[in-house]
This record gives sequence, structure tokens and C-alpha cells, in this order.
Amino acid sequence: MAGKMWAARFHEARSPLRLEEVTVPSVGPDEVLVRVEACGMCGSDIHFWEGSAPIPSPPITLGHEPAGVIAVVGVEVEGWREGDRVAVRAGAGCGQCRSCLAGDEPGCPRFRVLGMHIDGGFAQYLKAAAASLICLPDAIPFEIGAILTDAVATPFHAITDRGGLKPGERVAVFGCGGLGLHAVQIARLLGAATVIAVDVRAAALARAERAGAHHAIDASGEAPHRRIREITEGQGVDVALEFVGSAKTIGQAVGSLARGGRAVIVGMGVEPIQLPPPNVFVWSEFQVIGSFGSTRANVESVLELVAAGKLDLSESVTARLPLAEVNEGLRMLHTKEGDPVRVVITP
Repeated sequence: MAGKMWAARFHEARSPLRLEEVTVPSVGPDEVLVRVEACGMCGSDIHFWEGSAPIPSPPITLGHEPAGVIAVVGVEVEGWREGDRVAVRAGAGCGQCRSCLAGDEPGCPRFRVLGMHIDGGFAQYLKAAAASLICLPDAIPFEIGAILTDAVATPFHAITDRGGLKPGERVAVFGCGGLGLHAVQIARLLGAATVIAVDVRAAALARAERAGAHHAIDASGEAPHRRIREITEGQGVDVALEFVGSAKTIGQAVGSLARGGRAVIVGMGVEPIQLPPPNVFVWSEFQVIGSFGSTRANVESVLELVAAGKLDLSESVTARLPLAEVNEGLRMLHTKEGDPVRVVITP
């Protein structure tokens, strides 16, 4: 498909994205061209813009939560056709290494992330590996299909695959923005007996309570780990989920754990982690676990929950902006203006 399109391009940290007219990408034999209908804006996009998570080879089109309609199908692609509604996973592995064959695509040494290694979805069209596509039912809006690939599937992966949550366990969620809010919903859905939300923003805590949190802790007014122990009668939580990426918050998450508890770190940051002394760590059998992205199976599980009406994402999209206003979206997300969950760009 020849022609030109508009794309929001990142050139350097802390500079506005540039809306540029570029050539519509041509697809390889195992790729498709997607007409982008919606692309979620993530906290990672802020990290890229700030420079705290450097982009390897700018300039690049940001955006790793896209959904849309297939416009062109590569000659070797099977099972997909022009006109299919799809969500696009944030990245794809090689499909042949040990990690990929085990279903752990993010562990692939050649894993390529949209908007980080290759051009992403803040554009009118997106080239994507056919292996990264997820069929999007007609009943699910594009904006919901877009955000569930990352904003929902990422906490699902953290809770299930990494945290190993069991029904009846207690959970604390540190940071109740886009990922954390969905973590609250998922933890409740999967049978957590107690879900405790921790944040410094009153609006985020109120929203977490509406989403199902049993308790809300304002971390600006009290030490979260102490309050968590009060709530759990001195025991702590079985799973602490950290979505901030701060050394202080990670320390609080570990400090809130019960014996044998798991602290799952999803938030990205550059500060070194501070852990308890070895005798405390070993005696308590704590686990500190990193969690990155999600697998295809995670996205499909989330999609099934949404399609069945078990997971309500109707309040997850708090702003919708055209591509020309992508920098306004970054500003809103960066300043927390309006307390956004997810800002969605609609090219």
C-alpha cells in the first residue's frame, strides 16, 4: 500500500513529539499493515519522553497499545485477512528460541517492543508481525482492545504468572494508576480475600475502592507497611504488587509481606533497590520478583474476561485525543491532570 501518513515521532528526550508525514510502511511476508483506530498512552511513554528509559535508536514512532483493522496482509501470513479487527500485542519474539517455545515471549533475547525498538501505534498505519495479532470481537471497542494488550494484560501477568496468586490470599497494590487500578480488579476477580490499595492521590484511592479494594491507604500520610500490618492483624500480605518503580515504594512493598510473601515489581525506575538484611529476608522466605509485559495467553485470558462481562473496563479510558494532540496527552499523563487512567490516541 503506497502513500503517505501522519505519525507522532520521538526525536529526543523532553522535546515534543513531532507530527510528521512519512511513508506508509511496506510489509514483509510474515507481517500485516494495520489501520490504527486507537492506541493507548502508557506510563512507559512518559519514561521514554523523559529519557529515564532511553530509546535505543531515535527517531521512532511511539505507542505500544494499538488496535485497528488489517489493511494489507503479507504473502506468507495465514489465518488473517484484510478487514479483520485486531489488537496488537506490544511486542513479539522470534518464535523459535527456548523462551518463545515455552510461551514466554518477553523472555526472548530478540523480543522487539513497539514504540521502543520498532515504530509504534501513534500513527495512521502500523506494520506488525502477524504473530503479534489478537482477534478483536465486534462487541469490544477498539479503545478497549488497545489498552487491554498492556494496561490490563501486564498486571494480569504479574498477578498470575509471576505472583502466583491463590484464592483467599491477601494482596496489596502500590500505585493505583492505569496498571494498579486493573490489578485491583483482577485480584478481586481471581479470589483475593483482601485487596489493599496504596497511593498518594485521593482520587486514585477512591477509584480503587470503587473497583473493589477493601482498604485504601494514603501513603503521603502514613507508612503503608505499618498500616497494612494493622489491617492484616500483624501478618502482612501474601502478594505485594509494585507499579511505581520507586526504591522507597519497593521497600514498602517488601516490608508489607507476610512470611513466604511475594513482592512483584512491575514499575520501571533507575534507583537501586534496598532490601531487608539477609537474616530477615531468609528467615521470612521473602521473594522479590520482576514482571515484564505479558504473554499471548495472558492477553487472550483478559480478552475472554472482558467479552464475558466479568472484567469491566468501561471507566478505564479517561481521555480520547486525536493524533494531532498527542503531546497534550503526554502532558496530561505526566502531570496527572484530571487523574487519568488511560489516555487513548485516535489517529
